[in-house]
Amino acid sequence: MQLVPKTKLTPEFDPILEKIILDVGGMKCAGCVNAVERQLTQHPGVKSACVNLATEVAVVESETGAVDADALAQRLTAVGFPTQPRKPNGTVADEISTLPDPAERQRKEMRSSFRQLAIAAILLLLSGSGHFGNLGSSVLPVLNNIWFHCGLATVALLIPGRPILVDGWLGWRRNAPNMNTLVGLGTLTAYVASLVALLFPKMGWECFFDEPVMMLGFILLGRTLEQQARGRAAAAFRKLLALQPQVAQLIANPEKGGMGSSSVEIPAEQVRVGEWVQVLPGDKIPVDGEVVVGKTTVDESMLTGEAVPVIKQPGDMVTGGTLNQSGAIAIQTTRTGNDTTLARIVALVEAAQTRKAPVQKLADTVAGYFTYGVLTASVLTFVFWYFFGTHIWADVSMSGGMEMMSHATHEAPHSSLLISLKLAIAVMVVACPCALGLATPTAILVGTAMGAERGLLIKGGDVLEKVHKLNTVVFDKTGTLTTGNPIVTDCLLIEEMGSKELHSPLPSTDAINRVSAYSLIQLAAAVESGTHHPLAKAIQQEAQQQQLSIPEAVEFHTEPGLGVSAVVEGKVVLLGNWDWLSWHGIAINETAQQVAQNLATDGKTVVCVAVGGALAGLIAVSDPLRPDAQSTVDKLRQMGLRVMLLSGDRQEAANAIAKQLGLDSADVIAGVPPAKKAAAIQALQNEGLGTRDWGLGKILPNPQSSIPNPQSVVAMVGDGINDAPALSQADVGIALHSGTDVAMETAEIVLMRDRLNDVVESIQLSRATFNKIRQNLFWAFAYNTVGIPLAAGVLFPSLGFVLNPSGAAALMAFSSVSVVTNSILLRRLAHHP
Repeated sequence: MQLVPKTKLTPEFDPILEKIILDVGGMKCAGCVNAVERQLTQHPGVKSACVNLATEVAVVESETGAVDADALAQRLTAVGFPTQPRKPNGTVADEISTLPDPAERQRKEMRSSFRQLAIAAILLLLSGSGHFGNLGSSVLPVLNNIWFHCGLATVALLIPGRPILVDGWLGWRRNAPNMNTLVGLGTLTAYVASLVALLFPKMGWECFFDEPVMMLGFILLGRTLEQQARGRAAAAFRKLLALQPQVAQLIANPEKGGMGSSSVEIPAEQVRVGEWVQVLPGDKIPVDGEVVVGKTTVDESMLTGEAVPVIKQPGDMVTGGTLNQSGAIAIQTTRTGNDTTLARIVALVEAAQTRKAPVQKLADTVAGYFTYGVLTASVLTFVFWYFFGTHIWADVSMSGGMEMMSHATHEAPHSSLLISLKLAIAVMVVACPCALGLATPTAILVGTAMGAERGLLIKGGDVLEKVHKLNTVVFDKTGTLTTGNPIVTDCLLIEEMGSKELHSPLPSTDAINRVSAYSLIQLAAAVESGTHHPLAKAIQQEAQQQQLSIPEAVEFHTEPGLGVSAVVEGKVVLLGNWDWLSWHGIAINETAQQVAQNLATDGKTVVCVAVGGALAGLIAVSDPLRPDAQSTVDKLRQMGLRVMLLSGDRQEAANAIAKQLGLDSADVIAGVPPAKKAAAIQALQNEGLGTRDWGLGKILPNPQSSIPNPQSVVAMVGDGINDAPALSQADVGIALHSGTDVAMETAEIVLMRDRLNDVVESIQLSRATFNKIRQNLFWAFAYNTVGIPLAAGVLFPSLGFVLNPSGAAALMAFSSVSVVTNSILLRRLAHHP
């Protein structure tokens, strides 16, 4: 049976499921989010939908070709949420191209909010001046006229309040009541009750036309502040979007004139792979590519967060969106459009903002039924106070603008109606699902955008929650803790091992006996020419430094994590570890084993070389630690995390590296090939955690506890290439950017700066962001837990205090503003989690 190579499928390139991104307008609270998600998931072919209130984006997963994005957009638009789909090139569908883009829509909404707020503020000032008594009437007598206040309330409802009333009615009609439904019912009820009192004065009712004016004023003030705060929260992400170049200077005939030939300006998205593009000093590089002509310095801070420019010359790779600073260059395109590094970063950051933390599920569940619950509470409040409360506590007078004379209940039964009505209105207005809906997305929006600024790509709220629970961090050795640029330090022939010093310097070509007319290094370099492993690179570099010719090798075979073989001049040459040679039936004498063990004890990786079925010699390779490896490990342990080392190298070599880092041998897992690293991570996840020895960072058994120990929550840090299965298996996969493609697809946190210290920074940022989410959710739940009973009059019997409708509106507006503002404060606290 012939084996067909399998290609790893990722969410970005899954042939079964596709993602549709929609820009959704008209969402005001968590109830709206729930309504939009329900509309999307009910559409045939849709597998899942996730909606973000802060960014007004919906991500829909469906079977490929089963769902029309335009049909989804039209469905949402029809039920009151103006929507447009994003096409692969970033444009909208032709048939709905009349809709403004999201940024323009937000600007228009902001301008409209300011206009409505200005009108509401004037009406609020005029309405409130009536409370100044003689002072107001002496300046403008009409301020004490009840018909004037009736007119103010009418204008407030018709102009600044009209969008709220209309949206609230539409929400009610489509069986998805939202915050505007509650506010609209409250203001209309107060207005109608006051109008009845004005038209039928004999009923003896009180007119409170100032209440709807003040309610609308406070609510509009809160929403305007909230919009501004949300704009600030999204500023970093908009900055990331703005980095995407729009145009490119295409060199039409590079084979004729090179960079000096004429160029033509075209949209960057129209550049094709393989074409040449000219980039002048001061221009953004429009696509990913390789420098073919010229030399310059490039500002890559948008990608890595590093302010120091990087020198680029022919053969170097450049990234779209980075800034060319000093010289004119020509680049040959390797990636365009949505395949560029920047475009994929933008897509990852945006997708991260729609991935919800599990802690948000409770908030979403509550928000889905919130409006119905509030309406029920409002009705129960009215029933209780009208039929029971005002009779039980008839001698208590109300404060906060609601007066009740000591025997009003008996002398004027209508007072019970007004009192009960005002309390019911306050309950409707004080409740705020907005805070619940904004708690998670605003914090994730700020956190992920901040991470992108610093070269830390965190893929979503669920990742943040898992990072918060981490207790173990496992590092791959080669290319992660080490530089990934090893060098050959020793080259020993099997005949020399008994007579030469075990750690002699690297012998010269003349000092090495010939094997089939070629030196050991030459043979090894020939075999390694068929692989791209860091050890292969070290051996080939050594051969080049000695200016040795490389013989031709054929019939390459590689076994990841074990070794490689090839045929050189008719003889089979094997390079690899003990297991690789043993599997091929090659005997290893005790002297060679002792030499290899001594080399490994010094932290060197030993490569065995066999020629024609017999061991020919050993090559030792050393891969130095990264400069920041020690500080990274120390900081992680100070944060209370267990730090471990996972390596395919021999136990002695792995222990030597661990010793340099101050790790205990119990925290070293060695001799694990890439294919089995995922199983090693899984075994570690299933391991119980006992008493933690913080000094050594090891786990000790806890014999005094009969309670099963909790499982390890493991983060795996790797280079994103050979470690892909382990990164996927770990609770949190953290990949250095050296393996860009696989890292972005497999890991949940990608470190774009390829700097080990960023492991610490990413965990700190994740913890700080998740703490903000918990603070926001606590405030949102606590606010409603306290606010609703307060508005229902729970303190009225004991303290005579009640929250009037306008005060309830002010508190409601404040809750949303406070949640968003708390998220923005993450920018100050991220460095001190």
